[in-house]
Amino acid sequence: MSDVLLVISNTPDRATAERIADALVASHAAACVKILAECRSIYRWEGQVEHAIEVPLLIKTTAEAYPRLESELRTLHPYAVPEIIAIPLSAGLPAYLEWVQTETRKTP
Repeated sequence: MSDVLLVISNTPDRATAERIADALVASHAAACVKILAECRSIYRWEGQVEHAIEVPLLIKTTAEAYPRLESELRTLHPYAVPEIIAIPLSAGLPAYLEWVQTETRKTP
């Protein structure tokens, strides 16, 4: 079993997504961040149904690095309550999982 996590978050625009991705990888809180194409989100916020265009992030990190990643992501994110969802990976290419672990152990 791996301690690698896939963290999902959404940002309001591409510039914010790139700023967050750069910071997370530079600090070694994440080994890799994929910035996906814009998507449409519909959600309830403060009693209202909202419609927004968002840019999703797929972030690869480890359980050990997750607290650093969450703290940094909350600081960098413009939303009051950003989506931060961590999914443990049950399997993956061993060399890739090892790379994620190595990259998130380093210090900037």
